[in-house]
Amino acid sequence: VMKQPILSEMRFHNEQSAYEYIEAILWPGGPVCPHCGSMARIGKLGGKTSRIGTYKCYVCQRTFTVKIGTIFEDSHIPLRKWLQAITLISASKKGVSCNRLHRMLGITIKSAWFLGHRIREAMRSGDLTPFGANGGAVESDETFLWNESDKPVKRGYGHKRKILSLIDRESGCSRSMVVDSVDAKTVVPILQENIDREARVMTDDAGQYRHLNKDFAEHGVVCHSQGEYVSMKDHTIHVNSLEGFFSIFKRGMKGIYQHCKKQHLHRYLAEFDFRYNNRCSRPETKKRPVREGLDDVQRADKLLRGVVGRRLTYQTTSGQA
Repeated sequence: VMKQPILSEMRFHNEQSAYEYIEAILWPGGPVCPHCGSMARIGKLGGKTSRIGTYKCYVCQRTFTVKIGTIFEDSHIPLRKWLQAITLISASKKGVSCNRLHRMLGITIKSAWFLGHRIREAMRSGDLTPFGANGGAVESDETFLWNESDKPVKRGYGHKRKILSLIDRESGCSRSMVVDSVDAKTVVPILQENIDREARVMTDDAGQYRHLNKDFAEHGVVCHSQGEYVSMKDHTIHVNSLEGFFSIFKRGMKGIYQHCKKQHLHRYLAEFDFRYNNRCSRPETKKRPVREGLDDVQRADKLLRGVVGRRLTYQTTSGQA
């Protein structure tokens, strides 16, 4: 049974409950001092002047909270509002704009913008495991989004921001990155680093993919230039999974976010990759086997586990450092 978050639950409205909920996820074995790494001789401070969720490590004699070393560090936004934002962003298929967060959470637009980027930073997986292990199928395709500059350009895609994405059909996971060019010199090394040599690679008939059969066990090509979207010879050769991913991504970027600078695009890609890779389970049909997934509560909890070591400052995020 899929479990849905209920925004009237105590952790979304009570600060003490919010701290306890995050502590249970980040410290399943008990409090850990972020300064010395000790789990022994740690006491919770309960005095009238003590802040909520403050502990003291009697090994290094320093105080700390669960916020230290996470995306929450030095944030003046209450943790209960952080939990509301994390739940909304992780459960919204096409994202949540900073204007919506500003209105719903009662914080400034500037704070909502920065909060959103820190949550996206926590969504980055950092997983470098090659796709297509044991001869699995991997789809590769690129898409283009908005102009690099404000100068009007009529034709072509050289002036647009370029995105390369991969999907491992076996795991159902995507991996996306911003690239400077979509020529063979740029794309092929990326595929070599991210795809197992035993994999079956599926692409369209773009020129940069022409010689991939030298690098991988099989290279299946679908001829989009001839109006073909599934190979007539082998119905497993297509990039339709990626087309579906790009459809969700572009609807979110154009319909919800509407604009972003190139320096932030990699975080938006991490957001859409995270939700795609942790989407809900799929029921079994005659053509498709069942796929285990996460419900909205499990997805938000997984996002919370990624907040450690992902601290961002406003200066580095906005490019003012």
